[in-house]
Amino acid sequence: MSELLFDDIFKVENLDPDGKKYDKVSRIVARSEKRDMQMLLDVNTEIYPMNRNERFLVALSPSLVLNTKDGPVSIQDKFEYIMHGRLYNITNDGSSKADLEVEVYASFGGLQMMLSGHASHCVKFAVDQKLFLLIRKIES
Repeated sequence: MSELLFDDIFKVENLDPDGKKYDKVSRIVARSEKRDMQMLLDVNTEIYPMNRNERFLVALSPSLVLNTKDGPVSIQDKFEYIMHGRLYNITNDGSSKADLEVEVYASFGGLQMMLSGHASHCVKFAVDQKLFLLIRKIES
């Protein structure tokens, strides 16, 4: 049982920016609304179609059970698309601490995620950490 490592609402800005590579997978480029983070994410669009300008909630968690004041709560029923994987790299650009940008890389069975933005939003992440990526679309 644990807490969420990250959550935000994203909007799809682009689909397959380098061209369509696979029939059943698309790479989405999305920007967050609260934290000004950018995400590149491979999604199995055969089972979970994504479209440009769609908004969706993303949560990253080490578990599907969260601790709350009322006790443990399962979160999987609150989301439509869930992947399990591992965080494998965290990089920074080496700039001043005031505008330190980081990139967090995770793999979900070969589907990749890159989350980039200010380091203060990524302090709960660690290399080799197991992650659940959870997505739910939001009406615009």
